Amino acid sequence: MKLRHGRHLAYCTNIHRGESWDEIFAALGHHTLAVRDRVGRGQPFAIGLRLSARAARELQDPDRLTAFRRWLDHENCYVFTINGFPFGQFHGTRVKEQVYVPDWTQPDRLEYTRLLFDILAQLLPEGVEGSVSTAPVSFKGFQPDDRALQVARNHLWQAVDHIERVSRTSGRSLHLDLEPEPLCTLETTTEAVAFFDRLRADRPGDMRLEEHLGINYDCCHLAIEFEAPGEALERLRQHRIRIGKIHLSNALRVQPTAEARRALQAFTDDTYLHQVIQRSPDGSLRRWLDLPHALAESHGTEPMAQLEWRIHFHIPLHHQPASLFSTTADHVLGTLDWLHAHPDAAPHLEMETYTWEVLPQELKSRAVVDQLAQEYTWTLDALRSRDLGLP
Repeated sequence: MKLRHGRHLAYCTNIHRGESWDEIFAALGHHTLAVRDRVGRGQPFAIGLRLSARAARELQDPDRLTAFRRWLDHENCYVFTINGFPFGQFHGTRVKEQVYVPDWTQPDRLEYTRLLFDILAQLLPEGVEGSVSTAPVSFKGFQPDDRALQVARNHLWQAVDHIERVSRTSGRSLHLDLEPEPLCTLETTTEAVAFFDRLRADRPGDMRLEEHLGINYDCCHLAIEFEAPGEALERLRQHRIRIGKIHLSNALRVQPTAEARRALQAFTDDTYLHQVIQRSPDGSLRRWLDLPHALAESHGTEPMAQLEWRIHFHIPLHHQPASLFSTTADHVLGTLDWLHAHPDAAPHLEMETYTWEVLPQELKSRAVVDQLAQEYTWTLDALRSRDLGLP
């Protein structure tokens, strides 16, 4: 939906199962329209579209694309952003580290991203800019060396070349947004700044980088890194890195007492990585690849109640703190405070609680549409109190 200052808000449809275009389109008809009817208020309803590589190849068929455009018009919906991070299957199977495959060292990631922009340019309404969010270059566990990272930067520059051409021929403003994530090549805003410096050094003076490549600031991911939102966002802005999109998302936050660690077993699953970062009273950080690793290894001498864990498990935005668990909602609210002070930044906002299927039962709403409607209510209230809401 359209917000003040030219911003747009949607929820990311990666919460729904679907790898083929037919499956994705069925989810839009069944779930997304139901959400629209609950929260749309009669105005054009924005869709944050997730397309797998398979679905993108299928949707590029001219007849299917035309039919989808007509459906959007008929249902008073529009697409302004595509989640181009998960290349393959994202639900119902072991995803874990495979979510980063192919990474930006591989040509398949480039070709997939080019295709997403070709599609997006044909879906965007007049006067609305378009974004695609993407993987954080690579995963540190893959151990990409300097040569591999040079290949990744070359692929990203080729993506910028393509986005510039599509923008020029379509008359649309388009940008690709890298999404920092724990234990990835781009993990912190400091690492993002260093990577963009290297990109600029590869093509000195090429200003298209600032126009067509930026950061998708995922509040969950940066909160896990214990970054303060105002400082982190300002760091990106001061280094001329476009903040093209913001994922409004919560991380899980706990004091890892014995009781809490027992309760955290309910958050372990075989589908997604749940990276854990621990902060000690002296400010030092310790990282674990996945929650089961942290639960198995966290038997140190420090009193556990003096530690804090932040866990990569997207928790519904409206969830209230419980006796053992809290969330990083303060990071989301701090991000919105920064947006209030910078009305020209971050035109795209997207709620992204994709963990519906693996949430412990006590955190689930009765139906996914109920959860999404509650998240819209929470988000719109937070936006309205900062003069960022509906026009």
